[in-house]
Amino acid sequence: MAHFDLNLITTFVTLYETQSLTITAERLFVTQPSISYSLGKLRDHFDDPLFVRNSQGMQPTRLAAQLYVGFKQAARCIDESVAEARKFDPAHSSRQFRLALSDLGEMALLPRLMERFHSRAPNIELEIVPLEIDQVGTWLNDGHIDAAICSRPVAGPGLSSQKLLSERYVCLLDAGHPRIQAELSMPQFLAEPHVLVTRTSGHGMAEDVLQKLGAKRRIKLRLPHFSVLPKVIPGTELLVILPSQIAESFCEMPLSSPLKTLELPFQVPAFEVTLHWHTRSTQSTGLNWFFEQIKATLGESGRT
Repeated sequence: MAHFDLNLITTFVTLYETQSLTITAERLFVTQPSISYSLGKLRDHFDDPLFVRNSQGMQPTRLAAQLYVGFKQAARCIDESVAEARKFDPAHSSRQFRLALSDLGEMALLPRLMERFHSRAPNIELEIVPLEIDQVGTWLNDGHIDAAICSRPVAGPGLSSQKLLSERYVCLLDAGHPRIQAELSMPQFLAEPHVLVTRTSGHGMAEDVLQKLGAKRRIKLRLPHFSVLPKVIPGTELLVILPSQIAESFCEMPLSSPLKTLELPFQVPAFEVTLHWHTRSTQSTGLNWFFEQIKATLGESGRT
């Protein structure tokens, strides 16, 4: 290790997370040939390719996956030590934070959060990582993200969480639906075509209830995100289940055909929207500040 260039750790970690020479160079503000040169030094030092190019990008080898855990921890310790030594000042900091959010979270939280950052910490950088609910625990433990907001429990050693708000599910549909007026019965619900948003968004509770009831919907469209729904639902006979706050915001949009929400014809428990982080983060003044901004911002969203 005495002859190992510690600067290569940052290059390795960034390349492992981006799997792209180009994006790594952009994040580190260097040229792509510089990244290629650093990768060459890493390959020589470990006598392993470390990253192999394929159709998906620069894929890590088994050795690279083993090295990443220790290198990420080392990089995180260095970053935290530097941040603490500089006594995080939001008004002047240019620190980057990484937050995992679903597309619903982006719509509900991100505009207010960016407005808050602009007034309190104009130079910080926020990177949004698309939420993959099954990966959140690993991402927090590995330091891939600083925090996550989701509506499903996240378990793992060293993880902490705090409830931000309570929510419930409703049915969203075109206001002029030809067969459904002010109420929605179970036979009507099952007879109509539906949009189903995949579970990676963290919203699968209603589907679980339907499965327990032995009720089968007629799925017409499957989507990975909720955000396109205001362009899909108007003027159709499609139904979709989604959280009430976002559904109401869709109804307020100036669309080609107005939307409406109705109560579901079966019982789905209310759920909590929760902020998750790793307990080691509380040692960082900057991360504590970041968490407080999220709590305050989402609290303001809930009161509007």
